[in-house]
Amino acid sequence: MVATPFPRLGAPRPAPVLTTGRLRLRAMELGDWPTYRDALTSDHAHYIGGPFGLNAAWGMFCADMKGWEITGAGALSVETQDGTLVGQITLNDIPAFPELELGWLTYQGHEGKGYAAEAAATVLHWVRTEIAPASLVSYVSPDNPASSAIARKIGGTSDSDAPSPAGCDLVFRHIGGTN
Repeated sequence: MVATPFPRLGAPRPAPVLTTGRLRLRAMELGDWPTYRDALTSDHAHYIGGPFGLNAAWGMFCADMKGWEITGAGALSVETQDGTLVGQITLNDIPAFPELELGWLTYQGHEGKGYAAEAAATVLHWVRTEIAPASLVSYVSPDNPASSAIARKIGGTSDSDAPSPAGCDLVFRHIGGTN
């Protein structure tokens, strides 16, 4: 598949609020910054190109938070029903990515509890029913088997012919191509 033109969604939209039995997915808020900063400036971010410097992490935070107003895609903070921030799910529509991308990051101390898969499946369902894009993929570091397992668990299929931003990421297709 060839890279799709940017922006892919074409219109701003408000960030959705989505819930599951255990989780609430909501627009990122400034109060999320300390947890986000700690994750992105630590070795915990190595699967997504980190650790990042403070200014780079801040720029990513701003882009994740305000993307909904610019391209109609952005990040959602993932919190448990008691309000504990456990990660984020991002619908990425950025120029550096060849296709619209669904990504996830579980914050330290919250891995292995199924939060990322549950949140990603919820966003994937929302994307399919509310946006219906021509394509949607997840870019995963080949050194991250846990993230590959999440991509497969939510129905992603490996697409070795798809371009990736780093040229070495695994690409899991959720919409488009042969799906």
